[in-house]
Amino acid sequence: MTDDSPRAQARRAWLARVRESVDEDASAPLWRAAQVFRALSLVYAIGYQVSINGQLDRPRTAAVLGVVLLVWSVACAVAYLTGFGRNWKWVGAEIVMTVALLLSTSSVASTTWIDENQPWPTTLWACNAVISAAILGGAAGGALTGLLVWAASVFVKGQVNLNFGRNAQLIQLLFLGLVVGWAATSGRRNHELLTQAARYAAAGEERDRLARHVHDGVLQALALISRRGREIGGDTTALAEMAGEQERALRRFLTERADEDRAYGDPAPDEGGRVDLAALLRRYAGEDVSVSTPREAVTVPARIGAEVDGAVGNALDNVVRHAGPGARAYVLLEDLGSEVVISIRDDGVGIEPGRLAAAEQQGRLGVAQAIVGRIEALGGRAELDSAPGAGTDWELTVPIDEELP
Repeated sequence: MTDDSPRAQARRAWLARVRESVDEDASAPLWRAAQVFRALSLVYAIGYQVSINGQLDRPRTAAVLGVVLLVWSVACAVAYLTGFGRNWKWVGAEIVMTVALLLSTSSVASTTWIDENQPWPTTLWACNAVISAAILGGAAGGALTGLLVWAASVFVKGQVNLNFGRNAQLIQLLFLGLVVGWAATSGRRNHELLTQAARYAAAGEERDRLARHVHDGVLQALALISRRGREIGGDTTALAEMAGEQERALRRFLTERADEDRAYGDPAPDEGGRVDLAALLRRYAGEDVSVSTPREAVTVPARIGAEVDGAVGNALDNVVRHAGPGARAYVLLEDLGSEVVISIRDDGVGIEPGRLAAAEQQGRLGVAQAIVGRIEALGGRAELDSAPGAGTDWELTVPIDEELP
């Protein structure tokens, strides 16, 4: 059975969006943004080279190097945008090319020109290597590459200028590498957390689907085999016992979270006056009671939660008092969006026909008031299915999206 309630549909849509997002490289947005910066810095570098080419000692060589810079920039942009260049081999080659072009300034320009100007590829364009190393290697990779680019500029200048008031190149390169590297590291960490959360959510969704499927098919079939086997007796008793054991094992699998949930104590209403019905019911889980609920919270108005909790508690008390020695009870909560359905079943001795009606006529209104009365007061339905030797099965259906009567 597929849950097509608005809440379930919204959850499935959210899971689909999360799965799509976690499939992408965590640093992909940074790589794309870096190529925008590369394009702008390339325009500046080519414009600068054209404007100063006539001032250089070897303008033709400088022009050829400008073409190399252009081709290499386009190749890097393609490699990083498509993803095949997001590795240290490619980034290492970019760092080497950047340093080489910075150092080539000494071969195309005079010492006087170098003293008065920045290296011809421009410091702005050289920042691309720092950004690439920071995205791939984090703050450490970005800072070290920034130091290397600064060292190449110092080598070209022939002197170290630590007057940061007039020349903040070192500070700019270090800050760029550190900030971009930190952003890349944080993005990858958040991506890992999102991936883990999506994996848990998907596992929970699958578990809930399995629980519904098992309850609707396998568990009911095993319960029927167990009941009928005991009724027939003889050789089928062993088959009945085996079916009962398998049913209990499956229910334990579906309720293995119960011990953890009970450790948090009784759930309190939130600021909107709503309470988690799933958490309320999981408190009943124990050696003789199996409770299966959706993984996510099932929030209902506090009054509904209190009344349903009371009805379930009374049903389980009746199992202890009337179902017979060794009887086990099974509670299943299903969230159908506009209503919740709580099934309480036991494998005890069952109820003889007319017994409840006779008890009510005699003035003993325990079941009528404690279970049926509570649920009907909420505008819901309480249905009982029982027979001697076949256990007792309550199905409580309660609307949660309507005004209370």
